[in-house]
Amino acid sequence: MKKSDISRVSSGRRPVRMRPLLIGACSFLCLAWAGAAQAQQVEPPQVVRTLDANKADPIAVPSPPPPDVVLPEVAPIIEDDEFEKAIPPISAEDDAELDRPLESIADFEKRQAAEAAKRRKPAGEGSADATVETQPPKVDGVPVPALADGDAVEAIGDAPITDSELAAPLPPLENFDVEPVQFAEAEDDKGNVEIAYSVKVNGLDAADDSTDVDLADLFGDLSALYDGDGKVDNAAMIRARLTADGELMQRILASEGYYDAVVDTRIDRGEREEGQEGQQGQQTQQGRRRSITAVIDVKPGKRYTLADIIINAGPTVPPTLIADNFPLAVGEPIVAQRIQGAEAAIALKLPQEGYPFAKVGQRDILLDGATGDGVYTLPVDIGKRSRFGGIETTGDLAFDAEHVAVLARFKRGDLYDSRMVDDLRQALVATGLFATVAAEPQPTGENAGDDTEYVTMLVTQQAGPPRTLAASAGYGTGEGIRLEGSWTHRNLFPPEGALTFRGVLGTQEQGIGATLRRSNAGRRDRTMELVTEVTRSNYDAFNAITGRVGVRVSYDSTPIWQKKFTYAYGAELIATREDDYDFNQGARSYDFYTILGLTGQVGMDRTDSLLNPTKGFRITSLIQPEGSLAGRFSPYARLRTDVSGYYPVTDSIVVAGRVRVGSILGAARERLAPSRRFYAGGGGSVRGFGYQELGPKDPNNDPIGGRSVAEAAFETRYRFGNFGVVGFVDAGQVYRSSAPTFQNLRFGAGIGARYYTNFGPMRFDIATPIGRKPGEARVSVYVSIGQAF
Repeated sequence: MKKSDISRVSSGRRPVRMRPLLIGACSFLCLAWAGAAQAQQVEPPQVVRTLDANKADPIAVPSPPPPDVVLPEVAPIIEDDEFEKAIPPISAEDDAELDRPLESIADFEKRQAAEAAKRRKPAGEGSADATVETQPPKVDGVPVPALADGDAVEAIGDAPITDSELAAPLPPLENFDVEPVQFAEAEDDKGNVEIAYSVKVNGLDAADDSTDVDLADLFGDLSALYDGDGKVDNAAMIRARLTADGELMQRILASEGYYDAVVDTRIDRGEREEGQEGQQGQQTQQGRRRSITAVIDVKPGKRYTLADIIINAGPTVPPTLIADNFPLAVGEPIVAQRIQGAEAAIALKLPQEGYPFAKVGQRDILLDGATGDGVYTLPVDIGKRSRFGGIETTGDLAFDAEHVAVLARFKRGDLYDSRMVDDLRQALVATGLFATVAAEPQPTGENAGDDTEYVTMLVTQQAGPPRTLAASAGYGTGEGIRLEGSWTHRNLFPPEGALTFRGVLGTQEQGIGATLRRSNAGRRDRTMELVTEVTRSNYDAFNAITGRVGVRVSYDSTPIWQKKFTYAYGAELIATREDDYDFNQGARSYDFYTILGLTGQVGMDRTDSLLNPTKGFRITSLIQPEGSLAGRFSPYARLRTDVSGYYPVTDSIVVAGRVRVGSILGAARERLAPSRRFYAGGGGSVRGFGYQELGPKDPNNDPIGGRSVAEAAFETRYRFGNFGVVGFVDAGQVYRSSAPTFQNLRFGAGIGARYYTNFGPMRFDIATPIGRKPGEARVSVYVSIGQAF
C-alpha cells in the first residue's frame, strides 16, 4: 500500500467538523507570533537566495533509470485489500474523546499553567477549580523581565527561569574579561599502569580428591588467568579471561565424569587502598585502585559411572579378542582419557591380530541424571581377517618392489600384523633415499583360506635427493685439529648402491679415500663395503704413509636403526712406510710393511641410544688375525674387548663407566708395524693426556706403543635442558708384554660441557693428569661430537 493511500484512509476516518477549529487555531498562532515580533522592533534577517527564482527546474527530482534497463518487478509485501481488512474500525461510539473538538494551543497552555500553580500551593489554599492568573515570574523575589516577546503576562508563557544568574543584567562590554582557553595536556601513556588481580577457585577440593588427576594443577596449566601472571591492561580483559576459564573448568570437570557441574564466575573488588603520595602531593593511580579477585565457584555435583558397556562388533578370532583388550570396566567413573585410551587400544590391537581394515565408530554414552549412571555403546567394524599377499610400489621410485620385499620381515601367507608394516616403513625411512614413503594394505578379495583373504602391500615412494655433503670437526691435545668432509651418492648403483668420497685434513693426519657400499645386500640390514684409502700420519709415536684396501660385511647399528646384536667380518691389505726407534742404532729409521689381515667383530647393545645412552650396557669384541710380510712372514693376532654401562640415578643424572682390554699375541713388538701396536691417551682413551702419550717411550720421550692395553673411565653426567655438565676420572696404561699387568696405571680427571642436538651431543672436555710427569701438559682439551663412550 502506498503512503498516500494510508494518509487517505486515516484522514477519511477523522470527523469533518474538526477542520474549522484547526484552521482557526493556526490563524490565531500566526497573529500572536506577528504581534510579538513587531513589539521587539527587530530588523528581519536578510534573506539570502540559494535558488534562482526564475529557474523552473524541479528540485530534488531523482534521476530516472536508463531507458534500456529492465527493472525487476517488485511484489508488494502486503496487498491493499489485506491491509484494509487488518485495520480495526474506529468510531465515536468506541471512544467519546474522538467526538470532542480539539483544544486550542492557548487553552492547553493556560490549563497546564493552572495545574502547575495548583501543585505548588500549600494544601488548603484555594480550590481546585480556582482560576489562576499568570503573574510575572520572579526568582529570589526579583521580578524577571519579559523575554524576547516583551510580554510579562501572556497566554503562552515563556520557559520558566529558576537560576537568578539568567535574570541578572549582562556586564558592560568593556568590563568583559576574555581569558585564553586552557587545553588539557595529552595523558601520558606511562600513567596507564597494568591492573593487578588474583585468582581464587572455590569448591574444587572434593572433586580433586576423588580423581587420579590433579584437577587444580591441570587447571593452572591451561588457565588464561594464571597464564597472565596476574596482570592485565584493563578490566575487560579480566572478564574475558574469567569467562574462558569458567568454560575451561566446565570441560575439565566433564572430562572426569562431573557432567552436572555448575561453574559460576564473578569479580570481587576489595576496599580501596590508601595510595602513596606522589611528587606533587597527590595519590598515585596504583594506590587509588581497589584489589581485584577473579573468583570461580565450583559445584561438582555427582560423578557419573559406567553402568553398562556394550560393544557392537562381529565375531573375532579368538572370540574374546576385543573383550580381553578393552580396559574399561562396569562401575568405574566415566573419565574421558580412559574412554579414549580404551578405544585407541582396540583400534591398535585389531590390526595387529589380522584385521587391517578395522574401524572404531562413534561412541554413545547415555546418562541418567537421577542415578548418575551411564550406558556406554561403541560400534566396531572389524572388517575382513587378512593375510599378507604381494608387494606393489608406485610413485617416484628409488628402487623396485623386489628390493622392498628384501626389507620386509613378513612372507606371503603370514597373518597380517600392523607391527610388521610399521617395521617395513621404518626400514624404508632408514635407507635415507625417500622424501616421503608410505606402506598401506589394499584388499584383493583373493581367498587365503581359513575365512581370510590376501591383502597387497602398496608402497608409495617419493625419492629424495640422493646426494649428500657432510662435514665434521674435532680437536684433541696431541692430535691437533681434524677436519673431515665427504660426498655421497646414496643410490648410484640401485638398489642402495652408494659411492662415497672422503677427505681428512688435520694438523697430524691427512688422507683421501673412496668407499663403495651396498646396503641391505641380499638380505635386510646386511652391508657390504669396498674401501680404498691413502693417509699420511705425523704423530709423536710414528710417521707413516699408508695405503689400504679392504672389504667388509657387517650388520651394524645406525643413528636411525639401533640393533641389539651386531657383527662384522672382512679382510684388508695394508702397505705402509713407517718410522720406528731402533734401540740398537739409537735413532729412528723408516721401514716398509706389507700386512694382510682378517677382521671379525661381534657386539651386544642394550642401551637406549646410540650417541647419547642413559641406561643399559654394550659389549664389543674384536679379533684381527694378521701377518706381516716384511722379510719373513710373521703371523699374530690383535684382540680387544670393550664394555660400557649406563645407569640413570635420576631423570637428569646418569653415571657411566667403561673398560677396555687389548692384547697382541704371536709376535714381538719390533716385528709389528708401529701403527698396529696399542696406544693410550686422548679424548677417546685416557683424558688428561695427549694422543697416544701413555706407555713405553724411547730415549726422546716419544711413545713407541706396546702389545697390551688396559683402560677404564667413570663419568657422572648432569643434564639441564639442552645443556649438560660432566665430571670424569679416566685411567689407563700400555704395556710391553702381550697381557696387561694393570700396574703403573695413570689417572686423569676433568670436567666437561655438553650441548645436546638432534643428532647427538657436542662435547667439550678439559682434563689434567694426576701425578703429572715432565713433558706432560698441565691441561688437555678435547672437542668432538658424541659422548666419550
